[in-house]
Amino acid sequence: MIIDIVKIFVPAALAFFIGIGITPIVTHYLYKHKAWKKKAGKVGLGGGGTPIFNNLHKDREVGIPRMGGIVIWASSFITIILIWAISKIFPGEITQKLDFLSRNQTWIPLFTLMAGSLVGLVDDVYEISSTLRQGTGGLSLRARLLIVGAVALFVALWFFFKLDITTIGMPFIEDLAVGWFFIPFFILVTLALYASGVIDGIDGLSGGVFAVIFAAYSGIAFYQQQIDLAAFSAMIAGGILAFLWFNIPPARFYMSETGTMGLTITLAVVAFMTDSLGGGYGVLVLPIVAFPLAITVLSDIIQVLSKKIRGKKVFLVAPIHHHFEALGWPGYKVTMRFWIISVIFAIIGMILALIG
Repeated sequence: MIIDIVKIFVPAALAFFIGIGITPIVTHYLYKHKAWKKKAGKVGLGGGGTPIFNNLHKDREVGIPRMGGIVIWASSFITIILIWAISKIFPGEITQKLDFLSRNQTWIPLFTLMAGSLVGLVDDVYEISSTLRQGTGGLSLRARLLIVGAVALFVALWFFFKLDITTIGMPFIEDLAVGWFFIPFFILVTLALYASGVIDGIDGLSGGVFAVIFAAYSGIAFYQQQIDLAAFSAMIAGGILAFLWFNIPPARFYMSETGTMGLTITLAVVAFMTDSLGGGYGVLVLPIVAFPLAITVLSDIIQVLSKKIRGKKVFLVAPIHHHFEALGWPGYKVTMRFWIISVIFAIIGMILALIG
């Protein structure tokens, strides 16, 4: 038990300190190469302009580098490879027990973290190096959705054919058998989580929310005795906290696609791995544990549908955290209240996952 707890906390702490250590290098590079948008503004999901958002963020859309998510995935990758390398170079009971790079629990989430992050990095590079067209740069939304969908399809097929996962965990009753529908369901959940990446819109907001979510799933995985997965999730939380150290207001850089794409795809994988595969309900409690992400996506959907059907908006601006900004809330107040909500709902989600 003690070694399992140490196995979880060591990667979290190591990823944090590695992230803190590499940030000056990353920051120097980003500022040296002016890795920020060359023009403020964006296009709404409905295809129209976003004048309220542009007015709120016109002074910080430019001049603040993107690609801060590099700190998260780089510190995580260095941590897991470093611990693995130490266990091979200095084989021993303790070093081998601390190694959490395993085929059955961490290969797939590590793959999605790195694949999503590197694709996001390409998008960010394109974003900052291109002249904005129609208010946006980078890869098109369609291209990003196709890439995320392709990664999700690969992982879903792996779960279905290699791991023989065809059910969704349900509390108090038998698991829900979905058969081949598991594949499109996995893809749908992944795309929905990816859409929630727009929560990266206020200094410190996305970092605090994602750190809490991954910490919660680390606890769920630990309860299921998926110790390697728990250590992996804790490691990501540690890397996110290192990013957050420099992202709290005023942010030194933004997470952007290289952070949100990798994190959201990996979160989908972790949720499904703590589901029927781990004898739990990781997917069922996902909307609760990740409640801020859920309401972010829902607010966007409500706004778009209301404008198309009713011809009027529900929120002053979507997603909902920008609505609160438009009401006059300071960005730091929105951020800290979302952090509080994240912690409370993560606790509720963990309780339901443990007693279900």
